[in-house]
Amino acid sequence: MSDKATLPRWIDIGLLPLINLIFAISISAAVVLIIGENPIEVAGILIYGALGYEEGIGYTLYYATNFLFTGLAVAVAFHAGLFNIGGEGQAYLGGLGAALVCLNFPNLHWAIIIPMAIIATAFFGALWAFIPAYLRAKRGSHEVITTIMFNLIAGSLMSYLLIYILSPEGTNQPLTDRFTPNSNIPKMHDMLSWFGIEFESSPLNMSFFLALLCAFGMWVLIWRTRFGYAVRTQGFSPSAATYAGISSAKVIIITMCISGALAGMLAVNESVAVAERLIIEFAGGFGFVGIAVALMGRNHPVGIVLASILFGILYQGGADLAFEIPTISKEMIVLIQGLIILFMGALEYMFKPVMLNVYHTLASGQSDTSVGEAS
Repeated sequence: MSDKATLPRWIDIGLLPLINLIFAISISAAVVLIIGENPIEVAGILIYGALGYEEGIGYTLYYATNFLFTGLAVAVAFHAGLFNIGGEGQAYLGGLGAALVCLNFPNLHWAIIIPMAIIATAFFGALWAFIPAYLRAKRGSHEVITTIMFNLIAGSLMSYLLIYILSPEGTNQPLTDRFTPNSNIPKMHDMLSWFGIEFESSPLNMSFFLALLCAFGMWVLIWRTRFGYAVRTQGFSPSAATYAGISSAKVIIITMCISGALAGMLAVNESVAVAERLIIEFAGGFGFVGIAVALMGRNHPVGIVLASILFGILYQGGADLAFEIPTISKEMIVLIQGLIILFMGALEYMFKPVMLNVYHTLASGQSDTSVGEAS
């Protein structure tokens, strides 16, 4: 790619997403005006609902935790040229792994059962991603099709297990018994109380830090290891990877399994820490929103962290907004989220040609000025 077709990294991953976000917010403000509401008032309620008080902050970061796991899952696969949209199914199987550990080993010490549950979510998620990965690597089956199919299979499998096998005796509700208290992951307000700090109760828990650790681990893996170099080479040019002696099948299978493990770890937050049991449809669409989070974050861990927090703000602030202003319905919040996804994802490079022209015009002007001064 020529220099004229590229932008500095700070523009590509910083300024350009910011411009897209501002444009999406502007369109959302116009929609709010059309229905007769004040966009400034609506924005104030949304921001206050997400960041204005302790419980709101807790819920915002709780939602962000889910988006972090699924966004990282999509990003890892994307670096290898893969599009894993099976996060929902992989999260379901991760929840199944956690349930099997927590229900079958109720007397283990918390220092043993919690790590076991976390490992089980990652292992079962990776296992569910392995089959589409194998089919892509060995049979050429496109991972988009296979992961969609495996989402449906996982949903059906989970319904069957929760209704006929794992549900408590005397009930046909699609859920399991509560997990043992030994497996409870500490909530943030409980942890802060150990140090004498009062914080309103919320679902926010230690899984948030686990997600941040996974983001750091992804950065190390992709940009600081030989395998990460192989992943990026495979994603950039499979033929170049083959020419360099990189096994494409190995990279595809391992990367998809890592992606599935990250998606499976969504169950740590939802099943182990918050619900404290396995319930039907706990993934709640987080797997699909993770695609937008990864696109918005340019598949970089820092960007994904910021995008996850933004979507957490939209989820929590939107809930308060729908309560405070009845004309702003849940569907309206979904519309605003959709606009942001549209401009940050599908139309992320809408302004790139303009930015290229502006940047290279300014750069050429500075170059001509420098030449003139030198002469």
